[in-house]
Amino acid sequence: MDATFDINFPGCIGQMARLLNRNFIIGVTGSIAAYKAAEITRELKREGANVRVIMTDGACEFITPLTLQALSGNPVHTGLLDTDAEAAMGHIELARWADALVIAPASADSIARLVQGRADDLLGACALATPAPVFVAPAMNQEMWAKAATQENIHVLQNRGITILGPDSGSQACGDIGAGRLLDPREIIESLVATFLTGQLAGKHVVITAGPTREPLCPVRYLSNRSSGKMGYALAEACINAGARTTLISGPVHCEAPPGVVLVPVETTQEMLDASMAASDDADIFIGAAAVVDFRPESVATQKIKREGSTTMDLKLVSNPDIIASIAARQVRPSLVVGFAAETNDVTTYARNKLKKKRLDFIFANDVSDSAIGFNSDSNAGTLISADNDITMALSSKRVLAETMIAELAKHLPET
Repeated sequence: MDATFDINFPGCIGQMARLLNRNFIIGVTGSIAAYKAAEITRELKREGANVRVIMTDGACEFITPLTLQALSGNPVHTGLLDTDAEAAMGHIELARWADALVIAPASADSIARLVQGRADDLLGACALATPAPVFVAPAMNQEMWAKAATQENIHVLQNRGITILGPDSGSQACGDIGAGRLLDPREIIESLVATFLTGQLAGKHVVITAGPTREPLCPVRYLSNRSSGKMGYALAEACINAGARTTLISGPVHCEAPPGVVLVPVETTQEMLDASMAASDDADIFIGAAAVVDFRPESVATQKIKREGSTTMDLKLVSNPDIIASIAARQVRPSLVVGFAAETNDVTTYARNKLKKKRLDFIFANDVSDSAIGFNSDSNAGTLISADNDITMALSSKRVLAETMIAELAKHLPET
């Protein structure tokens, strides 16, 4: 195997980091409570999250970017028109990177700007551009919070699917007492944990295949493909976070296995099939995200194949077993069998044919000719197809897409 899999992560004393490797953008706005963004950032890091910070001009008057840079371990973003960043459409990349955007503290002005859809600063642009969930933690004077304009703005955001965290009540920096204080940072963290650790698959067993397979030609050469395994590993993480017992059957990749999974490393397609059949005996969901090699050499040389003056070489290939079809054809099979169709043309047509031919419950179809979502990309997009429905999944990080897909699949499990 190429990769070393280590699920023992330092720094998680007494419990597993509950937000391990999730990507959070913390948006800090011009409120006296801006200093509490430091604690939110620190607590997210303790939970294993990756954190990047966006600060508005007003926020920089209350707390320095250097403080949040030191705590997050990443440069702080302050300007929309950063020449170096925008050469690569930096605000779009940042928005796609996020698993969640958390605006804390959110001033009355920043809330109004969100309602208006303003994109003339970096935070507003990212809020519009991100496909990830958005959380808003208001912080303002109690009179400002109570005003009809603010309450109407809050209702508008809630109707748009934005989650409002708080506010809390109590004494305020201005001397007033009432609602409007920023929710305690630990309560904000617990709300985020509760959102991502959904428990939708509690008590269920999910088996996932990921990465490529390899078919040896000789001791040093093999047939394989460009699959990175990132999508399968993101799905495994989403299943763990949803409470499932998760078995990950992986070809050779350079991904780290999420803590809590049962990792079964394999190399050839036959090995992946054998592991899949064994693991799926009691599986509720089987997801075939691996890019298996469809053909293998009829014979494998016992020694390195040498050129020895030849300008051509003939290989006779034979068909490999079809893993996903074999699982779907079992007399006692998982409740949901989910395939992947990575195509370069006529994507939906091929996917629908595969769904029907292999007796799958769902198939995720994506166009790997698009470099933004092809092999090795950190992003993906496509369509989750069943016999009677198509669900379009917009371009997002593979982690966000995996969460969306698992949430959808969970809806279709039989009630027990």
